[in-house]
Order: sequence, then structure tokens, then C-alpha cells
Amino acid sequence: MHDIQKLKNIASQVRRDIVRMVHACQSGHPGGSLGCTDFLVALYFDAMKRKEGFDMTGKGEDVFYLSNGHISPVFYSVLAHAGYFDKSELATFRKLNSRLQGHPTTHEHLPGVRIASGSLGQGMSVAVGHAVGKKLDKDPNLVFSLHGDGELQEGQNWEAIMYASHNKVDNLIATVDYNGQQIDGPTSKVLSLGNLKTKFEAFDWKVLEVENGNDMEEILKVLDEAKSLTGKGQPICILLKTEMGYGVDYMMGTHAWHGKAPNDEQLQKALDQLEETLGDY
Repeated sequence: MHDIQKLKNIASQVRRDIVRMVHACQSGHPGGSLGCTDFLVALYFDAMKRKEGFDMTGKGEDVFYLSNGHISPVFYSVLAHAGYFDKSELATFRKLNSRLQGHPTTHEHLPGVRIASGSLGQGMSVAVGHAVGKKLDKDPNLVFSLHGDGELQEGQNWEAIMYASHNKVDNLIATVDYNGQQIDGPTSKVLSLGNLKTKFEAFDWKVLEVENGNDMEEILKVLDEAKSLTGKGQPICILLKTEMGYGVDYMMGTHAWHGKAPNDEQLQKALDQLEETLGDY
């Protein structure tokens, strides 16, 4: 059974971490981080099979790749709450010599991070490659990945998407944060993605949709379904319709907070809306 309340408590605390981290250094990307919080909490604290500790190979466990690396605040917070490193390290976000850089890097050797993901459009290729490696190693575990919808404007994604279906990479579950926003505005105006469901299906992927990507029950249901469909000859795509800035009213529904830090007054307003459930770092 899923412990919904536990997951919601973690998500609330992660959201507090996000706004505090970005405020403290006056830099970062709170909008997409807040929108993807529920998904990453559901993934790390329910859906994924994880071993104790961390090794880069990921043998004998499920692995995750963050492709849209600018949402590092939510990634770091979730990793810390999942035990990969101490939560107190969140206070070093984006500081000189910190392991928690604005975009995840591997040379810092931060537990939980397997690829550097500052440049968009590359995570799909890496995730597909690792999934193929697991099949060759006869490792029955899965590869999960997360991508921005605007990120799919990068052509490398579609080469990897085509490769995955051609080679029946059916141990891969790729999720698209389908919030319709990118740094310059709505994706529909910057460079329309058209019908993503039809596009993925045309590349012979199995596509699942989540209408409310900030509803924990819906997310858990689709992750259960996605896992049940692995091993059947098709890679799986989840189109997760989230709302950028979810949980903080003045950040929701706009691209304005894609990469903008709140001031002192805005921080307090955000914290007033987010329950402290597990204790602030």
C-alpha cells in the first residue's frame, strides 16, 4: 500500500527546501522544481527499487537520470531526504566549492548524481544507453528519466527515442514534465511541440498520460501502470501535466519563475503556504 500522507509530507518539506535554497543564493530555478516535486518524491520514496548507499553503475537497482538539470533544487532536496547526503548540505546550494552546483555535475562526486545535466537534450540518450546496458547485463531493474517539454525541441532526443523503440528498450520509463512553459514563454509560442502523445506513439512508444501531475495518487497510479508494462517490447513515456511553481500561488501558471529567485518578502509568503513537516535544514 502507498503511504500517501507520508509522501505528501515529504513533498511539502521539499518545496520549502526549494524556495529557501534559491532565495539564499538569489539564483536558481524554482518554477520547474516546484512543479516536479510530487513526481520525484513518488519516484524515490515509492516507485524505485533502491539499494543502500550509492555506486555509479546502478547494478541491481533502478536508476534515475535527470535530463532537465536546471531543476536541481528539487533533485538535491529529494536526494538529501532519501539519505544520499546530509540535509544540512542543502545550505551550500550554488556556493563556491559546493557539491551542489546550479546544474548537477559528476566531478563533484555527489551521491545520487550519475550525469552532468546542464546542457539540455542529452539525458534521453544516456538513459537509453543505460537501459540497453542493463539488458546486456541481464539486470532486471529499470531506468527512469525526467525531461522538460521544451527540452524536446532538441533533436538529439528524437534520435534516442527512435533508437529505443527500434531496439525494444522496454526497461525504460521516460517522463516528460508537460507544463507548457519554458524560459522564454509558453512552449506553444516559442516552438510548438504539437501533439506529443501522437509523436511518441508514431515512434512506437507506449504513452501514458497524467492529467494532474501534482496529484500524488494519480502519479503513483501511473507509475504502477508503467512498471507493469515494462518487458513487453516497447519503451514507455509518461506525459506528466504539471503546473510550474505548484504550491506557491504567485509562482503558478507563468514562466516568470522559471529561473528567478524570490526576495525576502516573497520567500516569507511562499513559506506561509508550505507546511513545515519534517523540519527545515
